[in-house]
Amino acid sequence: MDGYLQRILRARVYDVAVETPLELAANLSARLGQQVLLKREDLQPVFSFKLRGAFNRMVQLAPEQLQRGVIAASAGNHAQGVALAAQHLGCQALIVMPLTTPRTKVEAVQRRGAEVLLHGDTYDEAQTRARQLEQERGLTFIHPFDDPEVIAGQGTIGLEILRQLPEPPDAIYLAVGGGGLIAGVGAYVKSLWPQVEIIGVEPVEADAMTRSLAAGKRVRLEQVGLFADGVAVREVGEETFRLCQQVVDRMVTVDSDAICAAIKDVFEDTRSILEPAGALAVAGLKADLAHRPPGQRLVAVACGANMNFERLRFVAERAELGEEREAIFAVEIPEEPGSLRRFCRLLGQHSLTEFSYRLGPGPSAHIFVGVQIRNRADAEALQQKLIGAGFNSVDLSGNELVKLHLRHMVGGRLPAQAQPQELLYRFEFPERPGALMAFVEALHPGWNISIFHYRNQGSDVGRIVVGVQVPEAELPQWQEFLQKLAFPWWEETENPAYQLFLA
Repeated sequence: MDGYLQRILRARVYDVAVETPLELAANLSARLGQQVLLKREDLQPVFSFKLRGAFNRMVQLAPEQLQRGVIAASAGNHAQGVALAAQHLGCQALIVMPLTTPRTKVEAVQRRGAEVLLHGDTYDEAQTRARQLEQERGLTFIHPFDDPEVIAGQGTIGLEILRQLPEPPDAIYLAVGGGGLIAGVGAYVKSLWPQVEIIGVEPVEADAMTRSLAAGKRVRLEQVGLFADGVAVREVGEETFRLCQQVVDRMVTVDSDAICAAIKDVFEDTRSILEPAGALAVAGLKADLAHRPPGQRLVAVACGANMNFERLRFVAERAELGEEREAIFAVEIPEEPGSLRRFCRLLGQHSLTEFSYRLGPGPSAHIFVGVQIRNRADAEALQQKLIGAGFNSVDLSGNELVKLHLRHMVGGRLPAQAQPQELLYRFEFPERPGALMAFVEALHPGWNISIFHYRNQGSDVGRIVVGVQVPEAELPQWQEFLQKLAFPWWEETENPAYQLFLA
């Protein structure tokens, strides 16, 4: 590996970086039957490992190069590393970032005093522009991964892992974008303990290293997914690929749902929130368990935590699907009073995550329901139970159209001939198992439910919208029912949004 051991041992990173802890993920370890250790690179001053390589490269620049300034292209974390290094070394830095870069990362770079230029939709387009400006302005380009000194800087993570353990781990899982992290860690670890497996993890929609290693040559992707923007690279580095051919034992690919589940796993163990690229190693470790006997010591490098707050909504929603703890069903029920109650009883102890129903024409209706499950076998058993009771159902848990769009679009207008008049109410109740079912049971069996929408928002209060058809003669009973409820309610029948879209 051409002297990388010496490069890594000589690397200067601790002027700006810290030696991050190697922590046991107790909950995840117990669940997986493995000893899972997290290398907490999310605790670096810029919340990512990238400052190691950036500083090690820049600290070795000649004084005249530092005086002219540096330039880099980055989706965010390398940019922050370069900006911090430039601030520490007293030089100017220009960072070209894709237009798709999360606002959190752009603002973090600017706070370090670097100039930011947004250009292109991908890292590759940003790099092309940065290379042009390098020539035009006489700046020094700091590559995010394909540079021996950058690789050596990242390799100090491997040095720390081996120093922090009493004996080498069975495997180390690392996120892969351009390949600098896995090349550096792999070069160091394999030099000392060749038996330690080095396993790379990529998103299924950004798997350039996986394809390249399989083909024996660098493969350029036509397009890349941007969910894990920190590893959204179309082509891996020339030097990183050469090293990875020698040090990488296996590649694992994971989808966005698995990444979201890994973010949740790390949060439950550490109360820290990783960005999607930062959680890749954990997602890959979980996906790779079929290759491992129980009780092994496995390290996952948590390599970044520059998460956009606005993205947490998506992560929370998809984590349950990625962990196979939620199932989504379309269920056909008879369009008659009492059928909704019978359906709810069949759910038993399964907590609902979402429930959407709208009265429609015809003898039957379709409801959209999300249910918490233990595993896929539990979901299949529940579906068979529903079908056995006469409620035809379709499992939509793996349907991307449903997960991204249709779950937010279920609805429609009341049929024009529907009688009696529909009343619309909002209710809030304590979010605890069985509370929603208790509400349904309390409704008079002769009152037809025409709208029912509920989503578990993860708070202590559950919120539902209910449309109900109450015969005029029974309106006093309806009002009496409302007054006896132990939780707040609001009538929304005259709400303009209801009148425009649902009435």
